[in-house]
Amino acid sequence: MTNPESPVIELSNLTIQRDETKILREVNWRVNRGEHWVVLGGNGSGKTTLLSALTGYFTPSKGEIDFLGERYGQVHLPTLRRKIGLVSSTVRQMMVDDEPALNSVITGKYAMIDLWGKPKPSDCEEARKVLRRIRCEHLADRPWGVLSQGERQRVLIGRALMAKPEVLLLDEPCAGLDPAARENFLQFIDELGQRRNAPTLVLVTHHVEEITPVYSHVLLLRDGLVLACGCKSKIMTTCLMAETFGNDVKLKKNSGRFRLEIQTKRGRVA
Repeated sequence: MTNPESPVIELSNLTIQRDETKILREVNWRVNRGEHWVVLGGNGSGKTTLLSALTGYFTPSKGEIDFLGERYGQVHLPTLRRKIGLVSSTVRQMMVDDEPALNSVITGKYAMIDLWGKPKPSDCEEARKVLRRIRCEHLADRPWGVLSQGERQRVLIGRALMAKPEVLLLDEPCAGLDPAARENFLQFIDELGQRRNAPTLVLVTHHVEEITPVYSHVLLLRDGLVLACGCKSKIMTTCLMAETFGNDVKLKKNSGRFRLEIQTKRGRVA
């Protein structure tokens, strides 16, 4: 059982190098229980590599990764991964078109893609409860191939929750969603994170407008380096956003949500 006193995630001097290129350099990061984090940075900043390291698919060149009290290199990763929910385009692309949403949710319990054999009645009952929790019970018998992008993202959340994860990693979860579907999805995640016994949320994105009020902390990455790390109120500033994205930007905040304006010589482009 996970020690409740240990941090959820702790990276110590994490460096990942491939050939002569250092993709991540001396990353130090600690996620405590009760916190929800955003990993924010532009394209090529190292976000995807960081996520791959967290899920055990990228071996560090230097440094340590402690996840849920277990140290990578000393833990059985397939067992640990069952405590980690992942919602990403990689998982979405591997789903089977003719598999009903109910079965897709059940696969999360066993960390597999494409359910083998006939599902157990107990698993079906549990999966229906999960679908009710994410307000998608009506999708239970609908094949994955006919679901909308927004419905697929919710089913993937259900799939992740089926394993009762302690951490939910959201890798660019709004990619491919239209504006209405994106806002509905973000609202859903915001509500999920506020529930009692909710998993720790870690959102990986390059869109500041996806940072909803539920997130308490932000890690900024640029060129594989941590620019800043800490409470959202201290990190989400115009100065740090300009350094992160390398542009003359101005950060705007309204009703707890953010957006960036690009400043140009001729004026302003939102």
